[in-house]
Amino acid sequence: MLNISDSLESLIDEFAKLPQIGRKTAQRLAMYIIRQPVEDVEKLSKALVDTKERIRFCNVCCNITEDEICKICSSHRRNKNVICVVEEPQDVYAIEKTNEYKGLYHVLHGRISPLDGIGPNDIKTKELLLRLDENKFEKIDEIILALNPTVEGETTILYLSKLIRPLEIKITRIARGIPIGSDLELADEVTLAKALEGRIVV
Repeated sequence: MLNISDSLESLIDEFAKLPQIGRKTAQRLAMYIIRQPVEDVEKLSKALVDTKERIRFCNVCCNITEDEICKICSSHRRNKNVICVVEEPQDVYAIEKTNEYKGLYHVLHGRISPLDGIGPNDIKTKELLLRLDENKFEKIDEIILALNPTVEGETTILYLSKLIRPLEIKITRIARGIPIGSDLELADEVTLAKALEGRIVV
């Protein structure tokens, strides 16, 4: 295929590096950018650079922030006695959208995956243990393990549980089961088994 424009091809290549963006979607995004006024493209470019330069990890929970301590950790309205452990910053956003959870977070930035060469030292486990050790930052009554229901997520949950249990802190995990609005016949065996395990009294 004839290369119409080197700069356009370069832009398509960069878009295609984004997660879940295929070549066709990258092409559509590049064409959209071409049609926009220069001012709008400059705003987008500035937003990308500003975000990259300003974003850092919270010194307490390792979530993304622009300050040393994120807004959740510094808020007086949060329950400082409960920490919800998640894999990635986007998991914090997902839980916050429910408006149900009022505690703190700890972001691991990954999960243990021996096949991918990711061990406990490659994620933020040490930082979590520092928070719990002698209640350095706050008195913690409960740890909620809200990791993805994958083999790697389960491995990470088992590892963290083993480390936390001696500290005599209550350890819970989010329930697994059938999503609202779905049919039982469409659920896989593992999901059904987890739903039965997590049944509650009504």
